[in-house]
Amino acid sequence: TSEYDPMVRSKPTQKFHLHTMAEGGLDAVFLVVYAQQRKRELVNYSKSISESFLRFHAIHKLTKQLHPDKIGLALSSNDIIRLNNENKKIALIGIENGFPIGKNLTLLETFYDYGARYFGFLHDGHNDLGDSARPQERLNDPKEEHKGLSELGKKAVKKLNQLGIILDISHSSEQTSIDILNLSKAPVIASHSGVDGILDHPRNMSDKELFALKENNGVIQIVAFGSYLSEPTETRVRAINNLKKSLGYKDSENVSNFTQKDIKAFYQELENINNRFPSASVSDLVNHIDYVVKTIGINHVGISSDFNGGGGIKGWNDPSETPNITVELFKRGYSKNEIKKIWGGNFLRVFRDVEKYSEKWKKTNEG
Repeated sequence: TSEYDPMVRSKPTQKFHLHTMAEGGLDAVFLVVYAQQRKRELVNYSKSISESFLRFHAIHKLTKQLHPDKIGLALSSNDIIRLNNENKKIALIGIENGFPIGKNLTLLETFYDYGARYFGFLHDGHNDLGDSARPQERLNDPKEEHKGLSELGKKAVKKLNQLGIILDISHSSEQTSIDILNLSKAPVIASHSGVDGILDHPRNMSDKELFALKENNGVIQIVAFGSYLSEPTETRVRAINNLKKSLGYKDSENVSNFTQKDIKAFYQELENINNRFPSASVSDLVNHIDYVVKTIGINHVGISSDFNGGGGIKGWNDPSETPNITVELFKRGYSKNEIKKIWGGNFLRVFRDVEKYSEKWKKTNEG
């Protein structure tokens, strides 16, 4: 975009750069088309759809106009291999929050055509598809609205399977996640989560969800988001609460509810807080990986960063520090083959299985 070019090192809140990807040996990333959860009114659906297409456009501009010699857009698992063989960095597109589609499932086809290859049903707050892990007071959300997936959400699962879009359960309530895992005909991911077995947090997965994920043959991507990985110190909590108050928000207010201007101001100052009072470390992240491996096996875990979305921990605060994760995994006794699975191999298997189901369905039903 005119404001942000990932070839240019700029603001500290913008951690995704092609330079730092190269420095850290990070080959592929999902770039996210995010939609803030708003009140379910026609004007808000329209606004979210417009914002979504602007984000799609920015990703296409990056890979087709700005730096096509350095990064390409992958629309399939084969594209990932091809682009890697061409020594290019790889971008894929994910949807974070199904709110923009409202009740119009045909928009899923449009999103697929624009390159979306995973679809996160929820963000902070319930929507037409199901219940969120974090109901929002500002939206007057009850604890549960649909008691899991809505009927529309169940239809969306079927449609996404048919299209060949990976289903993402991060941000979903436990029951919504279980419903998706039970209904999906193809493997599912949790694109950026932690586990309750290490830290009890609304955004982390319970053992019940993990066992359902194993049954589904899916993958949880452990995220480098400090508050999901370890308990923050009192000093850090106090500093963050003071920052929120300085911007005019309550201690309990989630950052996703801030204005765009305040979000930028918050994350800029948060970098200073992170430097003074680190929230979590690479060791904490690998503790969550260890837990998943011990609970459901090596084939069901991966890694995500959430860079530019609040992610970044001590030792992996931008892509240039990626080798620190690998070093810690070797220290814990993981083999080279196991680390390959964690660093993308498991996700690639899920992607291929999702494609296979879609291809089989289309062959049977479309001719």
